[in-house]
Amino acid sequence: MKKTMYVILLIVVLLGLTTILVLRLPVFGSVPAGKRLERIKSLANYKEGALQNLSPTPMKPDGVSYWDMIRGMIKGNENSSPKKPLPHKVPDFSGSGQTKLIWFGHSSYFLQIDGVKILVDPVFSKKPSPFSFLGSSAYKGTDFIKAEDFPETDIILITHDHYDHLDYQSILKLKDKTSLFITSLGAGAHLERWGVPAAKIRELVWGEETLARGLKFRAAPARHFTGRTFTRNQTLWSAFVLEGTKHKLYLGGDSGYDTHFKEAGEKYGPFDLAILECGQYNTYWPLIHMFPEQTVQAAKDLNAKVLMPVHWAKFSLAMHAWNEPAIRVVKKAKAENFKLTTPLLGESVILDESYPSKEWWLD
Repeated sequence: MKKTMYVILLIVVLLGLTTILVLRLPVFGSVPAGKRLERIKSLANYKEGALQNLSPTPMKPDGVSYWDMIRGMIKGNENSSPKKPLPHKVPDFSGSGQTKLIWFGHSSYFLQIDGVKILVDPVFSKKPSPFSFLGSSAYKGTDFIKAEDFPETDIILITHDHYDHLDYQSILKLKDKTSLFITSLGAGAHLERWGVPAAKIRELVWGEETLARGLKFRAAPARHFTGRTFTRNQTLWSAFVLEGTKHKLYLGGDSGYDTHFKEAGEKYGPFDLAILECGQYNTYWPLIHMFPEQTVQAAKDLNAKVLMPVHWAKFSLAMHAWNEPAIRVVKKAKAENFKLTTPLLGESVILDESYPSKEWWLD
């Protein structure tokens, strides 16, 4: 009996030590400490040891268990991934005076505004997870561009620290190709651990702005959460208002629907383009991601001229069909007579000139 107890104790100790060692791997980043942590704790929405949303935001509604979620994920959907490689165009990174956007699937895209080149949430690994053997694989056809293919970039903007928005391997390949990182408060701890000098990082809190290369960046509230390990909400999650000489854009990041869109529209709008999440939703987690119909309403709340739906067409992180977000958002936008742009991966959207709208996901 004693021998069995010792064996069990030894196994528990070994598992504990293994977990500690694994969580110290660089891919998990670092939790905020020192002055960064002091600044986080000073925020009005820091309560009970974690950052909070403006509205109460439970991860799941009453009556739904985590086992329900796990069963749903295990059951899956036979149409969760496309049957053939997604089409794309060769990205055109050439400079001009135009405001240009190029999407690479999910929430990664390139912006050129006032001649400044910006990469937003660059994720070019095959899986949005800490390890290559875990998680959903990127769809076939989405590997048409890799992190090492990018030219020099002026700014990399990171909305929050989830793996599908902040990718360790991509940052390692891109960090020496840019002069500045702009991100939400706390995420700089990850970047510093990965070798990005502190002088190249600017971390913003909601309502705070910074000027960079003649552009104004302002962090704005979103309704979501953060965390790369088991502890959540130690770093901030944000949307960003980007303002140039000719155009103003709303870069939504991840967010459930709430009144913050209307408030941002009244305070900072109108917007020439709103880039909003439109995928990875489910009734099991209705408050942290928007349903496609809510995405259209959010764009209207923002007083945006054009909506570009992202957060789909690369990874399956929910149970819906891979193209359902596009089908539903187009249907709602048409019903509301709201202008939508749905480019191919790699295709240029040029503000005031070209808003591709081919329904390519039906081919």
